[in-house]
Amino acid sequence: INAEYGEIQKKNSPDTKKQKDIMHRLSRFLRFPNLKPARFFQPNFAPRFASRTLCLQPDKIEAPHELSQSEAKWTLSTHPDIIGFCDDDSLMPIKIADQLSNHIIGQDEAKKAVATALRNRQRRHKLRPPLDAETLPKNILMVGPTGVGKTEIARRMASLVKAPFIKVEATKFTEVGFRGKDVDSIIQDLLEVGILLVKEGEYHKWKDEIDQTVNEKLTQLLLSSSPEKNPTVIRQLLELGKMENTTVSVQYPVAETQRRPKEFSVLPAHSEGSLYFFLSSPVGPATQNRKLSVREARAQIQEEEFNKLLPKDMIIQKAIETVENDGIVFIDEIDKICGSGLAYHPEASSEGVQRDLLPIIEGTTVSTRHGNVDTAKILFIVSGAFHQAKPSDLLAELQGRLPIRVHLKPLQEQDLYRILTETQNNLIKQNSALLKTERINLNFTHEAMRSIASIAYEVNMTVENIGARRLHTVMEMLLGDISFNCHLYRDKSVTISESFVHARLKPLLERANLKQFIL
Repeated sequence: INAEYGEIQKKNSPDTKKQKDIMHRLSRFLRFPNLKPARFFQPNFAPRFASRTLCLQPDKIEAPHELSQSEAKWTLSTHPDIIGFCDDDSLMPIKIADQLSNHIIGQDEAKKAVATALRNRQRRHKLRPPLDAETLPKNILMVGPTGVGKTEIARRMASLVKAPFIKVEATKFTEVGFRGKDVDSIIQDLLEVGILLVKEGEYHKWKDEIDQTVNEKLTQLLLSSSPEKNPTVIRQLLELGKMENTTVSVQYPVAETQRRPKEFSVLPAHSEGSLYFFLSSPVGPATQNRKLSVREARAQIQEEEFNKLLPKDMIIQKAIETVENDGIVFIDEIDKICGSGLAYHPEASSEGVQRDLLPIIEGTTVSTRHGNVDTAKILFIVSGAFHQAKPSDLLAELQGRLPIRVHLKPLQEQDLYRILTETQNNLIKQNSALLKTERINLNFTHEAMRSIASIAYEVNMTVENIGARRLHTVMEMLLGDISFNCHLYRDKSVTISESFVHARLKPLLERANLKQFIL
């Protein structure tokens, strides 16, 4: 359990004064105040604590509430089920929710579910086998009207987690055997994202070495084509970025499609080993001289040097592992593939797409051109508005694979006002910055912003509730004339007041009021 416990075990007699003192402090720390030393020394008792507790400074322990942070630091490395702690405080659930709140107003239930799911990814990495293989992610179903933040939560997730992430629309997939994309392409696209992510991460590790080699090669190329023959001067100019537009001659790789005989170019591609591949194998030189600017040549040489350091198969293997353990798939518009209830019919059905999604969400092996990918540990977040359907209209098997269900609330007038003013990079800030490029100072009064939110909410209630997207429509109508006639407002300050808002948006309100009388 610790050095002192090891010392106790070596003693034959449990009645010494030092042993009693040690056991007294340990028993208080373990919250067994009446524990007797003789009880602790029994063979079936001490091992229960030996696998879960270890104090770094047992001599300073007096009581649990008196421990300092350094004294109370635990390590469970000897625990049979875990290998360590989640010490990355940047992805604590509450911090993830706070970061999402910078862009999304309200919807605390959805933020909490997403933040917990992301943290559970880290927790699972700290589990020992075979428990880690049995601990699968809890997939999420988001239910809520359009424009309340479902897609925005997914988009912001991608910027928070350094993991392969992809967002897809459920409506663009068809059953296997019918024309169109099948659901396996989700994992194929996710793997492509994973490969790019791994390349980016590995490049940053080798960036200094690669950049040094690239600069040396560019220096040699410039020495042969530039009137300046001093390598030191050329290196200095490269570092200052003053030779980016200089032209150099570079050996450029030729694509395989350009090296195949023309008489076989119209044939369809078949598997490797077929007659087509035998006859249409690449011929001719693999590279050719091309005139490129230094900026273009740098990108090509960087890729070549990176491929030398990390072979493609190594990157693919690491990307597959990353996708299998940390991949996240967001499937939107799931309510649009709620079928009519017919089990089988001769045409591609929405229910057929659901049946194809079942094994992927539950966990299966998908074959891609880079290798097989196991989907068992990929986190799936599914969302839908469910205006004309209900979550219960989904296949029962699919509902069972989405155990966490969160409901997003419709936006009220106060929510629209907060979205307009409180979110990071809100619409007020965006439009003010856009017009500032035309030397126009745009200012909004508090009453004007309240009126914009009120009108957007009223139009949502009378025409069609599209949530926060209505603010984009309102802002475009409000600022359309200023944006078009920007030459008339240059070097001026324009104040958007409440009366200005009502004057500009009056036609929108009239159409909205008329809409409710149309059958």
